[in-house]
Amino acid sequence: MSDAMDLSRGQNNSDDDGGIVLHQWRSWTPEDVGRYFKVKGLSEEGDILTRENISGDHLPQMTEERLEKIGVQTMGKRFSVVEIINALTRTSHQSLKTKVFNDSVHGHIDFDPLLIKIIDTPQFQRLRFIKQLGCSYFVFPGAAHNRFEHSLGVCYLARELVLSLQRKQPELEITDKDILCVQIAGLCHDLGHGPFSHMFDLFFIPKVRPDFKHKHEHLSVLMFDHLIKENHLEAKLKESGLKEQDLLFIREQIEGLPKDSSQNQNGREWLYKGRGREKSFLYEIVANKRNGIDVDKWDYFARDCYNLGIANSFDHKRYMKFARVIQVEGEKQICSRDKEIGNLYDMFHTRNTLHRRAYQHKVNKIIETMMVEALIKADPHLRIFPRANGTKLTMSESLDDMHAYTHLTDSVLEHILFSQKGSLKESKDIIQKILTRQLYKCVGQSQPPADTKLEKPLEISKAICLAVSEEELKGPQLDPDDLVVHVVKMDYGMGNQNPVDYVRFYSKEDLNRAIKIRKGQVSQMLPENFVEHYIRLYCKHRDAENVAKAERCFAEWCDKQKFSKPKPGNFLDSAMTPLDSQKRSGEGETRSPSEAKKVRKSLDDTYKKMHM
Repeated sequence: MSDAMDLSRGQNNSDDDGGIVLHQWRSWTPEDVGRYFKVKGLSEEGDILTRENISGDHLPQMTEERLEKIGVQTMGKRFSVVEIINALTRTSHQSLKTKVFNDSVHGHIDFDPLLIKIIDTPQFQRLRFIKQLGCSYFVFPGAAHNRFEHSLGVCYLARELVLSLQRKQPELEITDKDILCVQIAGLCHDLGHGPFSHMFDLFFIPKVRPDFKHKHEHLSVLMFDHLIKENHLEAKLKESGLKEQDLLFIREQIEGLPKDSSQNQNGREWLYKGRGREKSFLYEIVANKRNGIDVDKWDYFARDCYNLGIANSFDHKRYMKFARVIQVEGEKQICSRDKEIGNLYDMFHTRNTLHRRAYQHKVNKIIETMMVEALIKADPHLRIFPRANGTKLTMSESLDDMHAYTHLTDSVLEHILFSQKGSLKESKDIIQKILTRQLYKCVGQSQPPADTKLEKPLEISKAICLAVSEEELKGPQLDPDDLVVHVVKMDYGMGNQNPVDYVRFYSKEDLNRAIKIRKGQVSQMLPENFVEHYIRLYCKHRDAENVAKAERCFAEWCDKQKFSKPKPGNFLDSAMTPLDSQKRSGEGETRSPSEAKKVRKSLDDTYKKMHM
C-alpha cells in the first residue's frame, strides 16, 4: 500500500467511503486506483484499471472511448467511472491555492502551489536582478526586463502547449505529472544565468575560467538542485507525486544530453532516462534541440519585441492550435499543419531581425566587450560572494558554489562603481566610460564571401595591424591591443542549415502522416543562404589620428583578403547613401583595384593632413 493510501491519516484528508486519502491521488499506484474504485462500488472496473496498469496520474486521460477500449463495456459503468474521476480532479483543483500574475505579454497567468514554492525562493528571485538582454539596456531604454518575468512566461507557454496536445490527443497519455515536470523545466531553465545574461557565460567565463566548459544550462541544473535542497522542497515534490525519475526528466529538459552522446539518426539509441521514447515529444517543448522551435523562443521573441519596440511577425498562439504529435522515424515529434510553414519562416525571420537590430547592434556589442574587460580586471579583487560557511569567493570561483552564485547578479556593477578600493580603479574607469558614452570607436564593418574560413579575432587584429607598413604610415604601426575585432554571425539558429527542413508537417487529409516541405515549394522569395558573417573593427583610442590609421589598415587588409569594401563606423546608416554613390561604389561587392587605389589615396590624404 502506498503512502497516499495510508488509512491512518486524519479525517480531513479522507473520503467518506473507507477512509481513503485523496489529496495525493496523482501518486496512486494501479493497485491503489483499483482499491479506490472498489470502495466506490465498481469492483470489476477497478480490477480492469489495475490490470491495464492505470496509475493515479493517468486517470485524467481516461475518457469513455479509452475505457471502452480497455474492456469497460457498459455505457453506464463508463459514465460512472468518468464521473468519479471528474469529482476526484475537481476536488484536487479546488484545494489548490493558485496565484495569479499579471504579465505584460501574456496577460493574467496562474501557477499552482508547487510552482509558487519554487518562485518564492532566493535562488529564483535572484532572476529579478539579471537583465534579460544584458548590456542592451545601455542602448535601448526599453530593454529593462529581467530573466524573472521571462521564466514565468516560458512556464506558462509550456503548460499551454502540453495541455493543448493532451486535449487533442489523449492517446499520447500525457499525465498531469508530465505537465508539471514540463512547467518546472520551463520555470527553472534560466536559473544558471550570471550577470548580464549571455555576456557572462559567452565572454566572461571563457576568459577567467577556460577550464569551465559548461554553458548556463548546466549551471541552471546545479542551481535547481541547490534550490530544492536549500529550501527543503523534497517533501513538496513528493506530495505532488514527483519522484527521482521526474526530477531527472526536468534536468534533461533544461540541459539536454551530454555533448559526447553519440546518436545516429536512424534507429538511434534512446539515451534520455527521465521519459521513454514514447514521450520523446515532451523534450521538444522547453528547449527543442531538433529544430529550435520551442516555448523559450516564443516568450523571448514576444517579450523582447514588446520592450524594444520591434514588430513580432510570429504568432505562437496560432502555432499551438495546429501543433500535433506524429510518429516520425521511430520517434514522436511535434509537427505542424502544412499551411503554417509561412508562420514558421516568420518566426525565424523575427529571430534574425532581433539579432540584426538589437542583439548584434554595434554599440551593444562594444559595451559588452568593455563590460567584460571591467569584470575581468575586477574579478581577483572582488571577493564578496559568501559560501555557506561564511568565506568569500570571487565571481569566477562562485561558479563552483551555488550558495555564492546565488548572490551574483547585475548588482556587481554597483559594487565596482561604489567601491573605494584602489585595486578596482581600472574597472571603475571602464564602467565610467560606458556610462558617459566614451566607447571604443567603431572603425567599420566588412563582409567576407560565403564559406570563408575565418581566423580567431586576435589573429585578425594582428593581421590588420601589419597590413600597412611603418613607412607607409610614416609612424608606428598599431598595436593589436588597441583594436577589438568582432566576428558577427547572423543565421536562423542552425548555421547554414534551414531549420524548417527539420520540421515535419501534416495535411488535413491525413492527420497522422508526417510530410516534409521543401523551401522551393513555399516561395521563391525565401533566403538562399541561412548564415552570413561580418567582421567588425573597433579602435580603443578615440582620437582622429588613431582612428584614421585603423581605417586605413582595415581597408588594406580587406582588400588583400578580397572582402567587401569596409563600410564606415556609421554603416547602419547606409540606407541614406545617395543612389548615384551606390552605383559608383558597387556597395556590397568586392571593390576593383582602381577603386581600392582611390580609397587608399583618400585615406593617405586624410592621414597627411593630420600630420601637417
